[in-house]
Amino acid sequence: MRCIRSYLWRAARGFTLIELLVVIAIIAILIALLVPAVQKVREAAARTQCQNNLKQLALACVSYADANYKRLPPGGVYGQTPGVTNGLSGGNEWSDDRGSWVVYTLPYMEQAPLLNQAETVAGGLMFTTVNSVGRAGGVFASAGLPYARCPSDDSSAGNKAAMNYVGSLGPQCAVGPCGGGTTPFQQYCDQAAWGYTWSPDHGNTTDNTYIRGLFNRLGAIMSYPASVPDGTSNTFLLGEAIVDRHDHLGWAWWSFNGGESHVTTIVPLNYAVKHPINPQVGDCSQWDKYRVNWNVSWGFSSRHTGGANFAFADGHVQFVNDSIDTRTYNLLGCRNDNMPASPP
Repeated sequence: MRCIRSYLWRAARGFTLIELLVVIAIIAILIALLVPAVQKVREAAARTQCQNNLKQLALACVSYADANYKRLPPGGVYGQTPGVTNGLSGGNEWSDDRGSWVVYTLPYMEQAPLLNQAETVAGGLMFTTVNSVGRAGGVFASAGLPYARCPSDDSSAGNKAAMNYVGSLGPQCAVGPCGGGTTPFQQYCDQAAWGYTWSPDHGNTTDNTYIRGLFNRLGAIMSYPASVPDGTSNTFLLGEAIVDRHDHLGWAWWSFNGGESHVTTIVPLNYAVKHPINPQVGDCSQWDKYRVNWNVSWGFSSRHTGGANFAFADGHVQFVNDSIDTRTYNLLGCRNDNMPASPP
């Protein structure tokens, strides 16, 4: 009987403190090993989703060209009123908003019902009626787009007006508002040795001969593939941009001035700027990190480690490392420098 009691006591006893600490330590080590692996898998999935979004958007642009006289969707369309200049060449009216390239590709992204609803609210064809997109903005704002955001970018979370995928200006000049000496990357928009020279700041022209890439917000017409003599497989079409690093992104993906065609390759890939609490308030004394200094903020960027995804004009998508050579990067952005560069 005594032996039985001794056996039962030994079988029923719990872990000692040392044993519990050993088990906890083992669990902690396993978690420490598991978390980075989970994060890598999650980021790989996010990167793949971003690549897929870019791929579909690039194919939508090509499909638009196939259905519209071999012309790519305009980066943006705004009204033009004779006698009204508003600071740009020719007559124009910035309050007459007729949409970004994203609006024009909606039918090719399975979003025709959304476009039809917006046109009904606007009272006519989205592409022709005065300020049609402005009037239909409420429809777009409430709907959002399932492919507008990269899951890696948590900036402006929940903002249905924000979009991470932008049309390329190529090596377009982009002076900032902070005065002389605060535009370190302006040198890269005038490079005769690289096959291109000066171009209007921010792509503010409707003359496509002065547009280095394939998009601009004023809708310069780009034929496809005729406007890409350097080769569609060697020229950026679309890329990624972090919403909170660009002062126009997040305004409205449907607006011609919403930022979706305001990104230039003269700014180094993944150049980081600050995001103040009020996105429109900043300090030019910190011009090198000021998101309203367009010469440093209007660049491609992503939350992916080491680079960003780009869709090329032939529709293929490739991850580009942010260590890419400056010359190569800008040649990939320029559509007609006669120095075709191969993606690294």
